[in-house]
Amino acid sequence: MIHKPDTKLRLFTGIAATKEIDSRLDELVRRLRPLAAIRWSPTANFHITTKFIGAWPESRLPELKTALSPLAGRGRFRIAIGGLGFFPNARVPRVFWTGVHGGVPLNELASATDQVCAKLGVEPEKKPYSPHLTLARINSPADLGALHAATQKDPSPEFGDFEAGAFHLYLSQPGSGASIYTSLAEFPL
Repeated sequence: MIHKPDTKLRLFTGIAATKEIDSRLDELVRRLRPLAAIRWSPTANFHITTKFIGAWPESRLPELKTALSPLAGRGRFRIAIGGLGFFPNARVPRVFWTGVHGGVPLNELASATDQVCAKLGVEPEKKPYSPHLTLARINSPADLGALHAATQKDPSPEFGDFEAGAFHLYLSQPGSGASIYTSLAEFPL
């Protein structure tokens, strides 16, 4: 990275899905993209966020990595990807997502990450953890009638499951059309 030491980095922690699941989700997005003029996520950005950290001083990056490292080694666990929905709701949506089902281990990882980050001054989560994988963002009113109709035909598609073997500390940088995510550190489970 070529930044000044006081540069703020936009960071989050998350788990990457497998290439097979990414491929299935990419196929879904290709089919649905023509139905709504919204900001569809590129396949490279598919991930399961465990903690949004936000602006973080680059000079404190080693401190953050050190604080997250004890969360490694918690044990691998299964995650299933399936279902479709909207946040905060279908009437006034901001996010179109597919569900993530990781049970207690995923919730515990997210909670532990939140606690570690809070000790470093990151705002703790106010809402319960709701794991999902963002397929598209909806920034302004859009005609979603065709998208709603298509998702009603099969509201609970299954995209597969996988064993989560690591979580990452990701850097999010603005890009043309979509942010670019780069893993800065990997923490094996």
